[in-house]
Formats: sequence, structure tokens, C-alpha cells
Amino acid sequence: MPALSARAARTELAATFAMAARARALRAAGHDVISLSLGEPDFPTPPHIIEAAYQAGQRGETKYPPLSGTESLKKAVQAKYAREQKLDVALEDILITNGGKQAIFNVVMATINNGDEVIIPAPAWAGYEQTVQFAGGKPVFVACSQSNNFVMQPDDFEAAITPRTKLLLLNYPNNPTGAAATVADLEAIAEVLRRHPDIWVLSDDIYEHLLFDGFTYATLAAIAPDLAPRIITMTGVSKSYAMTGWRIGFCAGPRELMKACTVVQATATSGVSSIGQAAAVAALTGPQDFLAPRAAAYQARRDLVVSALNQIPGIDCHSPNGAFYVFPAITGCLGKTTKAGVRLTCDTDFAMALLNEAYVGVVQGAAFSAPGHIRISTATSEAVLAAACARIADFCAGLK
Repeated sequence: MPALSARAARTELAATFAMAARARALRAAGHDVISLSLGEPDFPTPPHIIEAAYQAGQRGETKYPPLSGTESLKKAVQAKYAREQKLDVALEDILITNGGKQAIFNVVMATINNGDEVIIPAPAWAGYEQTVQFAGGKPVFVACSQSNNFVMQPDDFEAAITPRTKLLLLNYPNNPTGAAATVADLEAIAEVLRRHPDIWVLSDDIYEHLLFDGFTYATLAAIAPDLAPRIITMTGVSKSYAMTGWRIGFCAGPRELMKACTVVQATATSGVSSIGQAAAVAALTGPQDFLAPRAAAYQARRDLVVSALNQIPGIDCHSPNGAFYVFPAITGCLGKTTKAGVRLTCDTDFAMALLNEAYVGVVQGAAFSAPGHIRISTATSEAVLAAACARIADFCAGLK
């Protein structure tokens, strides 16, 4: 067999996909599996959005779309950025992408050369590390402690900067911790960036509408408009509008960088589904009144899971400010042995044993550069979450 490229050989599938695949295999074998490993809303796509896609198909909007996005969607995104991000962006500075993940890929590929360093606050979504490595860059993780609500501290950020630093990846609300950044948090990060003018910033705001307890959303480019010429603000419709399968993301940033990102996209995929873009227009311009009740439902699920997990000896679960994950520490369970005789030496052992013995699928913290934790997705019903927590409690009670 001919050799693979170095970039393909050094890139692995994320652990979230691996755990979900294992859960599907156990379910196919007849086991009653509760899979809490993927971050996918259980709510349906609202009917008016589906109807907009249908009508677009009926009108014949099924041809190749413009490379950077349809004018109607770019105008909807422009209005959305003004309304929610408090950003004034030109249509030429907006790029529509195949999901938020392609926006991240485009930016990394357009800015990173071999050996360039990318600072990633950790815990972090595994896709960041994979994309940086794929591009030949070096991920540099900055540990964010639970005592600081998992938000990166400015001194830690500055200590990680070297002459090779090219990009900072921010994600608030955060996957996997649910951490959200305050205006003060972002202002402190901005002060560091002002001292280092050669660093790009990608702000991944995909969970922008999923905030709890009255927490107020803010984004870096609005907090620090003087830094806007080097900030890319990315979001999409996947999480808030329950449109993961529609694959529509978008980003806005400096024009020359957006042109470079468009070239990357032209090389990889070309334009985005025309019918999906019509659906996204309806999402952004149509009724928004369902967003708050859905966020409230996620908050209630968070409360249920955090309360249940904190009653289990060996588990310490922080209460997040947003997204639909909890990220409990399970260090109190390590070093013990399960009923089936499996010695739990690390969080990966814990996650695999929990799936194989209790049939609950979670993701190990090591997959998010934070060993000693597990990530649990709360994007499912309270009944399912209560059943999963009961199984986790039984599993932990059996540890010796």
C-alpha cells in the first residue's frame, strides 16, 4: 500500500466519535445504552425553518451556490451580528461555511504555517487540537482551573506566548466545561493581546444563546473594537436552532483574511448547500421566541445532573454557566476497581468501564486536554438524564 500523508497519519478521530460508535455497537448488540457523549440538541428543528428549505427547493434553488454564501443569508448574518454580537460588519467580511467546524478549519489553514503555535485554553474541544495539528501547527494549552470557573486568566495566557504564537482560539460558552466569560474576563484577555499585535484571534461563539442564571453574553470583538482587525467571530445555527445536520456556520472578520478563508473553502468544498442556506435565513430572521424556553430547559437539566452527581462519593461537579455539558471531576473514583474487576487508573478507564458495565456513554476528560474529568452532554430529556445519573451512582457505589 502506498504511504499516507504525514498530516493524515498524525490526525485521529475525536474521542467523542469513538465513544458514540462504541455506544451504538453495544446498543446494536441488544444492550440498553444511554449515550451522553455527543453534543447534539434533542429538540427538533422548528417547522418554519424546514418549510423555508422546502419552499427554496420548490423555487428551484438547487444549483451551485455562491462560493462565500448567498446574499440573502449574508444579509441575515449581518443583521444577526449587529443585533446580538453588537458588531457592524460588511457583507464582504462574512463567509458562510459548511458548519462551524469548517469556519475553524478555514481560519487555521489560512493563518498557520508549519511550526506556528496556537494557544488553546483547556479544557478544550478536541477539534481545535486536531485542526491545528493537521495544518502543521503546534497546539499550546493553557490550563484553566475550576477555581477560576474554567476561564483563562490573563497572566497564564501571557506566559504561554512565544515568538511563534500566531493564533488564539477562544470558546465561550465553552465545550466541554460550559464556562462563560464575563466582560471583565474578555477585557483582561484584550489587554494581553494589545501587547502582542501579531496574534490572530478566533472567537468560537457557537453556544451564544445557551446561557444560564441571567449570565450576559459578550464577544471579544465588541468588547475590544480596536482589536477587531485581527478577530474572527464565528457561530452558526447548529446548537441554538437545533440544526446540526443542516451544516451551516458563518464567520466574520478582517476582509483579507476572509478572502484567504474563501480560497481555502474553494479548495476543500466550494459553496454551502443552497437549501440549507435558505433554512438558515429563516432561522435568523424568523421567530426567536423559542430560544429562551429551550435555554431554560437546558438550565433545568444542568441543575438535575449537577445535583445528582454531587451526591455521588468520588465525584465533584462544577455548575456551568452555559452550553449543554457538565464536566465533573472523577479523581475520587480513580485507583479503585469495578464490580467486573477493571482497575480505574485514569479517566479513560472510568469512561470505558462506565459504558461497558453500566451502559452509560460519556467522554473522558483526556480527550479535552483535562485528565481526571468526564464530559456529560445534557442535551436529552430530564427522564433520560435522571436514569443515567442513577446508573452512574450504582456504578460508583460498586467501586472497591
